[in-house]
Amino acid sequence: MDAMTEVTPDSGFAGENGAAKVQERLQKRHQARTEDAERRKEAKESQSVAEEKGEYFSSTFNKERAYIEELLSSCSGADQAVVTEKLEEVTAKTVQLQKFLNDSMLFLTQYDLRQAQAALQKIQTSLAEAREEALPKKKFAFRSRTKAAAKVPAQAAAAATPAPDVVDSGSTKAEGAAFSEQCGISNVSNEFLTRTAEEIQKRDVLLTHLTNCKVRLFGSPTTLHLKHIDSCEILCGPVTTSVFVDHCTNSTLALPCQQLRTHHTTNTQVYLHVTSRAIIEDCNGVGFAPFSWSYPTMEEDFVLSGLDRDRNNWSQVDDFNWLAAGIPSPNWSVIPEAERKTQWDP
Repeated sequence: MDAMTEVTPDSGFAGENGAAKVQERLQKRHQARTEDAERRKEAKESQSVAEEKGEYFSSTFNKERAYIEELLSSCSGADQAVVTEKLEEVTAKTVQLQKFLNDSMLFLTQYDLRQAQAALQKIQTSLAEAREEALPKKKFAFRSRTKAAAKVPAQAAAAATPAPDVVDSGSTKAEGAAFSEQCGISNVSNEFLTRTAEEIQKRDVLLTHLTNCKVRLFGSPTTLHLKHIDSCEILCGPVTTSVFVDHCTNSTLALPCQQLRTHHTTNTQVYLHVTSRAIIEDCNGVGFAPFSWSYPTMEEDFVLSGLDRDRNNWSQVDDFNWLAAGIPSPNWSVIPEAERKTQWDP
């Protein structure tokens, strides 16, 4: 045998096997690079789509908001019939804009969401102020419920008592069209208070400075404002747009609505049906559970309100004071099932 390396059958096989392994590694590397490039491409396309959606939302939202603000401005100096017609259009446009925001929430940034919600709240405040300024009002004491008692549960009707300091702005009609105005209850303590559907339907309801009261609102108001509420139980039918809660403590609320905004609230339980996401700010000790109150005409009121009965984001709460990603806010919690209230009236 000469000095050349001896070649055996096994050494040929080992060479082929090694080459196959190298080829396999190269193929895997190429596949990984291809998959990574595909992921990057999809991420870039997804980002582009989100940006396009965001731009479309901003453009459309701002255009509609400007139109609503122009309508509100044009009310100044107009006669009552024209003002009524314009404010009806503003109300309808505001409801549409709220729905547009709710449907767009999945792809909006937190900043854009807050800006849009703040703009909507400003519009609703301006709308209430325009109604207050332009339309005539009348005041009267909380009226007897004898006529309307058949429309609410018998026990609630029997428990209702007249309350002083309950203000109603009345209902204004122009050219056969009914228009909603603000009505409410204020400065009441230790009372059981009710409102029927005919009293609050498609109206803005304000409850303020109530202490140790039980309130039942049967029907579908346009908006609901709760301010300076202490140790109360407030149950409301489906609210067409938003519920605003401010300075509420030691209370229980049951509310179906499109949007909930809660400020300066402590030690309060909220039984909620909401089609967007609830918002809290400067709050602590707030508990959430699914809405569980019912009354005979509630399903009809849900239809009238336009709320989606099958869409409830009661546990999706944004705390504007808590920015730690991935860490739950300590300012709110889900009420444990065993502790949830299910029986509201005897």
